[in-house]
Amino acid sequence: MINQQIAKIFYQMSEYYAMDEVAFKPQAYEKAARVLESLRKDLTDIYEMGSIKALVEIEGIGQGLAEKIEEFIKTGRIKEYEKLKKACPVDLEHLTVVEGLGPKSIKALYEELNIKTLEDLEKAAQADKISKLPHFGKKSQDNILQGIEYVKSGSGRRSLGNVLFLARHLVEKIKSLKETETVILAGSLRRGKETIGDIDILAVANDPEKVMDYFCSMVEVERVLARGETKSMVRLHNGLETDLRIVPKESFGAAAQYFTGSKDHNIELRKIAEKKGCKLNEYGLFILPGKKIPISNDQFPKKSQNQKIKIKTEEQIAGKTEKEIYEKLGLIYIEPELRENTGEIEASRARRLPNLVELKDILGDLQMHSDWSDGGYSIKEMALEAKRLGRQYIAITDHGGNLQVARALNNKKDIYAQWQEIDKLNKELSGIKILKGIEVDIDDKGEPELPAELLAGFDVVLGSIHLKLRLPKEVQTERLVRAMKNPHIDILAHPTGRKVLTREAMALDMDKVFKTAKETGTVLEINAYPERLDLKDVHVHQALGLGIKLSLGTDAHLLSHLAFMEFGVFQARRGWAEKKDIICTMCFDEIKEFLKQHKK
Repeated sequence: MINQQIAKIFYQMSEYYAMDEVAFKPQAYEKAARVLESLRKDLTDIYEMGSIKALVEIEGIGQGLAEKIEEFIKTGRIKEYEKLKKACPVDLEHLTVVEGLGPKSIKALYEELNIKTLEDLEKAAQADKISKLPHFGKKSQDNILQGIEYVKSGSGRRSLGNVLFLARHLVEKIKSLKETETVILAGSLRRGKETIGDIDILAVANDPEKVMDYFCSMVEVERVLARGETKSMVRLHNGLETDLRIVPKESFGAAAQYFTGSKDHNIELRKIAEKKGCKLNEYGLFILPGKKIPISNDQFPKKSQNQKIKIKTEEQIAGKTEKEIYEKLGLIYIEPELRENTGEIEASRARRLPNLVELKDILGDLQMHSDWSDGGYSIKEMALEAKRLGRQYIAITDHGGNLQVARALNNKKDIYAQWQEIDKLNKELSGIKILKGIEVDIDDKGEPELPAELLAGFDVVLGSIHLKLRLPKEVQTERLVRAMKNPHIDILAHPTGRKVLTREAMALDMDKVFKTAKETGTVLEINAYPERLDLKDVHVHQALGLGIKLSLGTDAHLLSHLAFMEFGVFQARRGWAEKKDIICTMCFDEIKEFLKQHKK
């Protein structure tokens, strides 16, 4: 699947053109890159089925971009990209990862201080050179140093959204072979972790050698790092290392449990096994020699009960399925997302595990953007795509306030005009309902940047912070507290302001944030956009413990982004959320009444 490779190239071309201040091209390439990242079909397959005409039919891909995709499919390179990269004097790819640094500021740093690399940037900041430049200052320099450290801490990892579709594509390719019986993802991907270090694939096959030959020769593979009969490791063209393990059918469940992890979860399971006189590993659960067990055990069904038999040789008692592994250890099955040794084993033993929310439970999407602000598509187009994905209702929550970069709505005329369009569409469309929403910016004092009389007319109001993210902890916390006390704000959007792998969360007293949310009835959002995934899982768990309701929103700006709901569900499940905890599992009439009561 070459989608990720081309998306990465388009992102970089966008940055090169932005650095040279070329009009229109940066936005076009960035939009195309975001589309390709979330595209579930392989571009190669699309091209083979319909040539360049089929590529042009992809949202955001015009003739010129389609020709570049065609060029990459045929030659493995894009000449224009290579020309731009050669002409650029700086390492834009790595410098733009630092939060707050865009192509224009990187250009200024190069011109003033000859900064070309991440190492140059760090040295200049440590030497207090950046603070003396116009438009930077001491605070910007400190933020740059902090951003560099944050990037380093996540070095080598990718976001869940950057990996999942590709990994599933690889699984489907291997599963299509007649030699394979079962193929699944394992590791942190299966647990829905927000960042991924590599891809782990597990399979049962009747001809392992042929499967390994195919795996090592896939077009996605750049280099074979290790080749064995039951395990091989490759590096993909996007730099991710990918392992394939082939295991016997009788050990598949044990292997799935073992290689899914987490390490801490597995250690606790092994301790439980040891206390029962057993051994647990990737091959199965075994009773050790010398252990006396009741002969009513499934292994000895013909023996009378109330007797014990002494095991003379090591004997496997479970391993074919994960469920039987847990059952033999006296536990009920634990879903992969919970396997972090954060109380799930104790809850399993006590039969108190949550009935986790599922994607099919989500009936509505409570954050998305249309072309009324910074989205790429009309309200009607967003609604129809959401309907196709199984949503029964959506909230159009275009930006409101003074956020100029997002073309925020800030006057009565435009807002009333949008309401009229939504009223019209609700009469015209069947199978999908549209809520009138707004994502209003919260100023540094905690006040929404739209007047109360306007906010009162919306079905749902999301309050969010996009600017001044580095205020002191006490000030930032009070800012959120004041916002939640505003009677018009229903939902706090992406509450901590973090971005996965690139930006730390705001400094907040989360206990005070949760206490205020509970007191005011403010709903906290799990933002499903893969660069955000905010709230993080531990905060989801903490909020649920206080009875705080949560919402899910894709924060979609393109049609393809509406599929991001799955990432939000992963995050909710990792935080132990059930269907009853998420307000967008309500039907349309229920959510309308819930929001109406909230405003009272």
